[in-house]
Amino acid sequence: MILAVQSILSMSIIIILGYILTSKNWFTETTSDTLVKLVTQVSLPVLMLNNIVSNFDKGKLLNSFSGLVVPFSSIALCYIISIAISKIIKVEKKHLGLFKSMFFNSNTIFMGLPINIALFGEKSVPYVLLYYIANTTFFWTIGVYEISKDGTTSKESLFSKETLKKVVSAPLIGYIVGVVLVILNIKLPKFMIDTFAYLGSLATPIAMIFIGITIHSIKLKDIKFDRHAIFILLGRFFISPVLVILLSYIFPIPSLMRNVFIIQAAMPVMTNTAIIAKSYEADHEYAAIMIALTTIATLFVVPIYAAIMH
Repeated sequence: MILAVQSILSMSIIIILGYILTSKNWFTETTSDTLVKLVTQVSLPVLMLNNIVSNFDKGKLLNSFSGLVVPFSSIALCYIISIAISKIIKVEKKHLGLFKSMFFNSNTIFMGLPINIALFGEKSVPYVLLYYIANTTFFWTIGVYEISKDGTTSKESLFSKETLKKVVSAPLIGYIVGVVLVILNIKLPKFMIDTFAYLGSLATPIAMIFIGITIHSIKLKDIKFDRHAIFILLGRFFISPVLVILLSYIFPIPSLMRNVFIIQAAMPVMTNTAIIAKSYEADHEYAAIMIALTTIATLFVVPIYAAIMH
């Protein structure tokens, strides 16, 4: 419990720093976009590649793929539950798609990655990416499709070339390259490994600063604890991780993989939700408020799960 709290406090300090520096006009919306690109296009791909080649051999790597059944199954079940709950509590039509998407998709990179590294070390990164693969696939297909139905622009196609491009992201490409190198038993020279390690180490602090910038952009007075918010909080922090726990008994997986999946499932609403909502002229402010609310709540929820697992 003490280790978990200290890890969260460490990241909270960096988040607060991002918030304070934004209030002093060090960071702007343009800066935020640049930080996102730096993490997703540069730091994360090499971090994934470096961790795969450093922590896996061919046998261990191929065996880890069997664990994908747990995140894919848990997210699918969470989506089905979101449909049922949205009908029971009668979510208004303009928020229906956003409610469902926020209920079953989590922030697996900007929150999930640094928190898992803080709790379990670098050896957790490959398992972080396994959950990320499932989460990203669902978000850029079903999630975006649902959000598009809330907007006034043309509806998103569930399966399209553009969707495929978004699923096959730079971090995933870095992961795939790492897998190929391990399977072919290709060793990278030390200078490349060192370079990847330096660049990969940027991901966590930049992600935390980005979250601080995001929270600063939200007016806390706009956050309302209505029934929609309460059920999204339940979906993110109770239903989603509990599904992972139950499925890990049906499909046995290594304890570290299970613990990483639980933390990933208990992450806040995916940051891209507000961006996608805005692009389809849906209620992006509603999405932004829920991102901020669930992000703040994560700082209190994660120590509880970490304490239970330890």
